[in-house]
Amino acid sequence: MSDGLDILGLQAGEPVRWRSAVGTRWHSGRVARRERDGSIGVTDVRGASRSLPVDRLEVRCAGPRGGAGWEPLRDRASRTEQLRLL
Repeated sequence: MSDGLDILGLQAGEPVRWRSAVGTRWHSGRVARRERDGSIGVTDVRGASRSLPVDRLEVRCAGPRGGAGWEPLRDRASRTEQLRLL
């Protein structure tokens, strides 16, 4: 049974980061689940659970030269959705 994460190109346990407000420090966590309202359930480094909208999350990715980087989740989700159409 699909938990809805695959539509966004995510897997449970994948590292993510977010900011509380623009200009504040990044918070790290891991993807836990997809919530009923479409947001992403995340567990932070202390083990606290929270639910964040897709627009506020960034996911780890490989950069153009193979190094680790971050990309907005909405960008990954749009690419994943386009691939499903083919």
